[in-house]
Amino acid sequence: MPGEVAEIALITDNLGLPDKPARGSESETFERAKSGDVAAFEQIFDRYQRKVLLTAWRILGNREDARDAAQEVFLRVYKYLGRFRSDQDFAAWLYRIIVNVCRDHVRKRGRRVQFTSYEAEHRQGSFDSIASSEDVEASLLRSQQQTMIAEALDSLSVKERAAIVLRDLEGLTTEEVARALGSSQATVRSQISTARAKIKRFKDRALNRTRRG
Repeated sequence: MPGEVAEIALITDNLGLPDKPARGSESETFERAKSGDVAAFEQIFDRYQRKVLLTAWRILGNREDARDAAQEVFLRVYKYLGRFRSDQDFAAWLYRIIVNVCRDHVRKRGRRVQFTSYEAEHRQGSFDSIASSEDVEASLLRSQQQTMIAEALDSLSVKERAAIVLRDLEGLTTEEVARALGSSQATVRSQISTARAKIKRFKDRALNRTRRG
């Protein structure tokens, strides 16, 4: 994973996500949910809610938009679960819904998203509990680095951000990303390459400004 992309993960990987759920009983759970079993659907919700929220956050860029999107994602999962086949990969099917919901969300807002990180929001107001000046300086430096990466992400289009989130942060293959985005693998590779290059250029410019300042 390129260094710039690895830094993106650092500012969004602090939700304490559980390990991937065991797949042994999933097919049975899906079948029960498809037949209208509310308890089974709640199990699906519990298993995937954090993953949905984090992926939406990484694409949309802030907590409130991600929460709204996550709600819509599960509404669509509930509505269209009957179309899900047992021979399909549920995670891939779910990613397609997340991406479509995020695209719709941005389209309705009629604006570009402003990226903020979970870690940055989580730490707001935490300086009161910091004991030493060294800790304060280190925290401020991390905050500046996170701001830089957040601004770099904000320079990407929604399609570019979705591609790089699914490929480099969620760990999907290029083929899986292409299916989730409804694109060709060539298009996905181009979007990821462009996104990485934009992030690197943004960081280089920001670092040059800092050195000159």
